[in-house]
Amino acid sequence: MEIRRIFALRGPNIWSRYPVLEAWVDIEDMKDRPSDSIPGFNDRLMAWLPSMIEHRCSVGERGGFFSRLRDGTYPAHILEHVCIELQNLAGTRVGYGRARETTEEGVYRVVVRYRDERLARACLLSALELVLAAVHDQPYDVAQEVRKLRELADQVCLGPSTAAIVAAADARGIPVRRLNEGSLVQLGQGAKQRRIWTAETDRTSAVAESIAQDKELTKTLLRAGGVPVPEGRLVSDAADAWQASEEIGVPVVVKPRDGNHARGVFAGLTSEAQVRAAFEMARHEGSGVIVEKFAEGAEHRLLVVGGKLVAATRGEIASIVGDGEQTVMQLVNVQINTDPRRGLFVV
Repeated sequence: MEIRRIFALRGPNIWSRYPVLEAWVDIEDMKDRPSDSIPGFNDRLMAWLPSMIEHRCSVGERGGFFSRLRDGTYPAHILEHVCIELQNLAGTRVGYGRARETTEEGVYRVVVRYRDERLARACLLSALELVLAAVHDQPYDVAQEVRKLRELADQVCLGPSTAAIVAAADARGIPVRRLNEGSLVQLGQGAKQRRIWTAETDRTSAVAESIAQDKELTKTLLRAGGVPVPEGRLVSDAADAWQASEEIGVPVVVKPRDGNHARGVFAGLTSEAQVRAAFEMARHEGSGVIVEKFAEGAEHRLLVVGGKLVAATRGEIASIVGDGEQTVMQLVNVQINTDPRRGLFVV
C-alpha cells in the first residue's frame, strides 16, 4: 500500500465546505484482503488505538468502526479512520472522512478533514506506517509516535486565543480557513468573510493596539480614567531599579516596558540582588524596564468578543516537588508534562 499523491483542498470542495486532505492511495495486493481476513490485524489495531471505539462510522453508533473492522473493511477505509484518530490524539479534534474507490482498480481517494495542514500530512504518513505494521504483525510504538505528533502540534497549531475564536466560529457553522503558517485566519467566505490575527480582528484599532503594547502608557491612561493600577515607574539602570523598589516598598515586579508572553517578567522580588539581576534580564526583552508594586493574586487572560466575555484562562506557576531520587527533568516529565492541559515545558 502506498500514497501516490496528496492534495490539500483548502476551501469549499466537492467533499466538504471545510478544508480536507485528499490522498490517492494504491492498496495494491491488499485490494482482496479485507480486515477480517488478516490474522490478528483487528486485535492489534484495536489494542494500539482503543480510543477509536468512539468512531461511529456508517453504523451511526459508538463502536461503529470496530464493527466494520470485524465484519471486514478495506485498508483505505482503515487508513482514513487512523489518520483522523491520530489528529485527535495530537490535540486537533476532527471527525469527517471518506474513502472512495477511483476508476482504477485498487486505487482509492482517502479524504480527511484537518485543522492544521502540516499536522494532518504528518498524521496521514504515520497512519500509513501504523496500518502496515498491523497488517504485517510488526512492532509499532504508538505512544512515541503520538508524542512526536503532539510536539509538532505544539509547534504549528494555533495558539489558545486564536483557537478559542476558531472553536466559537466552528460551533456556529462558520467556515474557517488558515491563511498562513502563523495565526492569520479567515472566518466565512466571499463578501462576508472576516479575518483575525491571534486575538485581533480586521476591526481592531491600530491606535488601541499600540497603546496596549506600551505598559507604562497603558497604566497612565487607566489611572487617568480612575482604574486602580500598581504604583511604579520606568527605571534607567539597575541602581535606579533598586531605588524605585525602596520608594514603593518590596515586594516588587520588574518587567519590560513592552514585552510579551511574560518574557523578562520577575515577580515577588524582595532583595537588591534580585532586583538588579532581574533588571539586567528584563532590559533585553523590551525598550525599557518598569519596576512596580507586586500585587498578590492569580493572573487571568480574558477574551472579549462583541462586548461579551467568551473565554478566560488562569495562569498557574509551574512547580515540581523533589523526591530525592529523580532529576529535575524527570520530575517535570512526570509531574507537569503529563497534564493534558499543557504543552511541553522545557527546562
